[in-house]
Amino acid sequence: MLTTGYTEVEYGGGNGGVTVLVGAERGAYPYANSVLVRGTAETLVIDPSLSLVGSAPPADIALVSHAHEDHVAGLGSYDVPVHTHEKDLAALRSRAVMAAGYGLPPDATERTELMLRDEFHVRDRPDATAFGDGNVFDLGGRTVTVVHLPGHTPGHSGFLIEPDGFLFVADIDLTSFGPFYGDVGSSLSDFEASIRRCREIDAHWYGTAHQKGVIEGATEFSRRLDDFVGVVEKRDATLLAFLHEPRTVEEIAEHRLVYRPHVEGVHVQPVERRTAVQHLDRLTGAGLVMEVEQGRFRAT
Repeated sequence: MLTTGYTEVEYGGGNGGVTVLVGAERGAYPYANSVLVRGTAETLVIDPSLSLVGSAPPADIALVSHAHEDHVAGLGSYDVPVHTHEKDLAALRSRAVMAAGYGLPPDATERTELMLRDEFHVRDRPDATAFGDGNVFDLGGRTVTVVHLPGHTPGHSGFLIEPDGFLFVADIDLTSFGPFYGDVGSSLSDFEASIRRCREIDAHWYGTAHQKGVIEGATEFSRRLDDFVGVVEKRDATLLAFLHEPRTVEEIAEHRLVYRPHVEGVHVQPVERRTAVQHLDRLTGAGLVMEVEQGRFRAT
């Protein structure tokens, strides 16, 4: 049975300005960490998660970093203006579009939409409106600036909260699982560019949406980003080793770059296939892999 409830932890300049609402199990999926930002004029909530269902703190504005179920499960508690990046807007407005974005077979997509409805309380938000990179929400004495960080989804965004120096990076989550870019609209190259952009932002606190929580200091954050990026490099190395003889995309997907062998589910094969194609493209572009015959690839 899923758990609701969260723990409040304050960061930044005091006066309850930036409060991380730490979800159950330290925000590990299916939970997530939300953020409450209080100004003198308005209060804003970022990514209302499953843990907020039934106990959501008041807010005047809701921001969604990206349209995935674990980041919007508590959104039904808020009858306030809600905003997300223009490239994720359709998925936030329509649960059916969100479900389709996972790129599963039709019957699995139907089951996924029911799961979004019944387990994550996802409802259509046709009232949602779009923000873009650099848009600023002025709460009175405190601002929240959109930082577009695509790759995980096309519209995936972070938020820089000033004057506290708190950067919420959402699903650039620093976990040992590594970057996830296996959905229909995901992009490995965009994800890597977003990680580079994060390194350029000098904040004091870096908040993640899941179990790594909040990291203090740019030096430590950069070190953890190195480890996070290292997972992508390991996937490259795994693929190159497997391509000692010609392989098809289907064989690579079966071999797995993302999930461990014991992980099962209808999502595994589509994600592995999309991930394999992206790694093949980058390694072929770098001259490390070649297509030796139609649909078969080998390391050079």
